[in-house]
Amino acid sequence: MILNFIDGQYREGRGGRSFDDINPVDGSLIDKVSEAGREDVDDAVRAARQALQGPWGSLKLAQRCDLLYALAAEIDRRAEDFLAAEVADTGKPRALASHLDIPRGAANFRVFADVVRNVPTESFAGHAPDGQPALNYASRRPKGVVAVVCPWNLPLLLMTWKVGPALACGNTVVVKPSEETPATAALLGEVMNAVGIPQGVYNVVHGFGPDSAGEYLTTHPDIDAVTFTGETRTGAAIMRAAAEGIKPVSMELGGKNAAVVFEDADLDVTIAGLTRSVFENSGQVCLGTERVYVQRPVFDAVVQRLAAAAARLKPGRPDDPDANFGPLVSTEHQAKVLGYYALARDEGASVVHGGGVPKVAPALAGGAWIEPTVWTGLPHGSRVASEEIFGPCCCVIPFDRESEALRMANDTRYGLAASVYTQDIDRAHRFAGALKVGVVWVNTWFLRDLRTAFGGSGASGIGREGGVHSLEFYTELSNVCIKFNGAAQ
Repeated sequence: MILNFIDGQYREGRGGRSFDDINPVDGSLIDKVSEAGREDVDDAVRAARQALQGPWGSLKLAQRCDLLYALAAEIDRRAEDFLAAEVADTGKPRALASHLDIPRGAANFRVFADVVRNVPTESFAGHAPDGQPALNYASRRPKGVVAVVCPWNLPLLLMTWKVGPALACGNTVVVKPSEETPATAALLGEVMNAVGIPQGVYNVVHGFGPDSAGEYLTTHPDIDAVTFTGETRTGAAIMRAAAEGIKPVSMELGGKNAAVVFEDADLDVTIAGLTRSVFENSGQVCLGTERVYVQRPVFDAVVQRLAAAAARLKPGRPDDPDANFGPLVSTEHQAKVLGYYALARDEGASVVHGGGVPKVAPALAGGAWIEPTVWTGLPHGSRVASEEIFGPCCCVIPFDRESEALRMANDTRYGLAASVYTQDIDRAHRFAGALKVGVVWVNTWFLRDLRTAFGGSGASGIGREGGVHSLEFYTELSNVCIKFNGAAQ
């Protein structure tokens, strides 16, 4: 059974309830997961508070950072264990998880340890009204006990993206992983204990949202801040809960991201980038592309080549060396995406490739498989072109003028990411600067420097994380003013 991790110990929920962790590849049972009740969440928050006020809070900055480096090294040492847990929960190809999810899980601790070691704070020398010198300087302290509510698409990567800076800044955490992907968050408890992270610094409670661990955690009166990555409606519910206690929130939410392809684009580069941004992780990436706007002279070529790239994707088990395409995370999510596939046909789409469930081996028939799909013929304002699907699909829409492409790209309630493909450097700067999103890539996709600001606007979230920007959420900033009295002797 996958257990909760509270105060350095693995334990079952007091209510004795559990739920199934299902393998999305074939529908088989991976394990049972112990569900945390309200008392378990109380215990986790209490343990986090005690660690904050005790052994963790008493550590010097250098000691804390050294522990995070040790933590990263231990994740690297146990990479195969984390890889097995991650691919079992998600079904993604081992090649993807081994090159992205697990290395980034470790890197997040190293990067933020380095950030807090080296971040400067401001200071201002001045004078008081009586002419005596005065010095103002900034001081940072931990926010406190942070609730970390995680998504299922990149479980280890996105969980440590929040736990890394939280711990580096001296906070303690209570993590609620997605009920779909609980394994790596639980496994990380073993690593915390192995490297000597004090008990109570890192806690994990399993469960669902309403009337379960998610609600108990985000409404808990002794939580100081809430950080969440996931669906926009869930983020809104968490914000309402956090408002009761005036808790700060950091929200990385949904997106309906656009890629804009100009007629002068290098099509080899463009297709390589679009193949990743539309289909990688079976389209279950918040930064992925679901709207592709292509200038008319190259429209047909892009459609044909993108459909051919989709046709080369082969579904299969994560350890199948010939497979490069995994399932969706669950049959429930599969039903949602298939609903949009049906809606696309109803809205008049031409299905260039895909549009349904692929043929797989009989042993995989119980899995959450879906075809990578490319549509044309959908109007810009259609539901399929406007609502987040979170699957391996895109609608390709032509445009004639740059102003037209900009209008359509910005015509969304979301504002997370976008990609631009052009060889005109002036246009690249001009167009990227006019896009109302948090992240813009030019002639590439998902090229991340973890020191840079990350986050969205509108329905895509609140706040920025990454590098020193994470410190704005995970610390409280105070100003200290010292007035010097008397002349020097």
